[in-house]
Amino acid sequence: MSHTHTTTSAADQGQVAVFFPVEGRAHWLQALQEAWPDAHFVVWPEVAPHATQAVAWSPTQEFVDHHPQLQYLFNMGAGVDAILRLQLPQQLQIVRIEDGGMAAQMAEYVCHAVLRHVREFDHYASSQAKQLWQPRRAQAKADFPIGIMGLGVLGTHVAQCLRGFGFNVNGWSQSAKQIDGISSFAGQKALAEFLQRSRILVCLLPLTPATQGILNRHHLSQLQRGAYLINVARGGHLVEADLLELLEQGHMAGAMLDVTQQEPLPAEHPFWSHPCITITPHISAQTQAVQAAAQIADNVRRIAAGQTPSGLVDRGGGY
Repeated sequence: MSHTHTTTSAADQGQVAVFFPVEGRAHWLQALQEAWPDAHFVVWPEVAPHATQAVAWSPTQEFVDHHPQLQYLFNMGAGVDAILRLQLPQQLQIVRIEDGGMAAQMAEYVCHAVLRHVREFDHYASSQAKQLWQPRRAQAKADFPIGIMGLGVLGTHVAQCLRGFGFNVNGWSQSAKQIDGISSFAGQKALAEFLQRSRILVCLLPLTPATQGILNRHHLSQLQRGAYLINVARGGHLVEADLLELLEQGHMAGAMLDVTQQEPLPAEHPFWSHPCITITPHISAQTQAVQAAAQIADNVRRIAAGQTPSGLVDRGGGY
């Protein structure tokens, strides 16, 4: 059903255009309605052409084109690279979820990956399969300095949690950050030193033209020998052939990858069977509807009060 009004009615003014994947739609609508009770949500493929606000998860170009008056699009996740590849009206501002229940999940995932590697749990799983009782000498955390690429809301929380386990944690971002207990490196000039100080590298960067393919042979080879990669950002950050080559050469010890260049990962891809690579299906941090809806509703109130919404995206910068 499509709206064909040529004028804006009072009912139109409260409409919010919504683009959902089918899975979880009812749960999301309930959370949004409870957090934002005065809105009337119009779910695609129904069209609300006079809507000035939209809530969306991976919207299509067709959705954007059918809502030409949009001023704000509230993204239901932290990453906005897919949205920014669309042809967007000049006035449209993108607001991303900064946490939405994802920070705690991301910290759990990364801490698990780090501890699994440092404590050699993969070795013990292999020993169990062979019915071998083979204790190994405990490794010192000081021998596994961790580098976090990307110190936004998620990266900062991950860094602090790893610091709580007693690891030496460095962070790299485009601009310098002040985080207790975390050494901050900023900009391209500091990238080499940051990498050279890291034996475990965690990628939490937004995917932009500047960060596409940043996890390449040139950068990964600057990590300390026996390095371990954890990528929970976007598959586009990693040059997959370079990782395989560095694993073959022994410069890198392994990787845990929650994201890949092509998702789902093709059945014939070498990552599936590589003994040093662990794959998960993009589940490191999943947006929680209730928390995300509350953040969206809070930003609606901020906008109504003439304030800048939290999580406003710099369309030129890409995040």
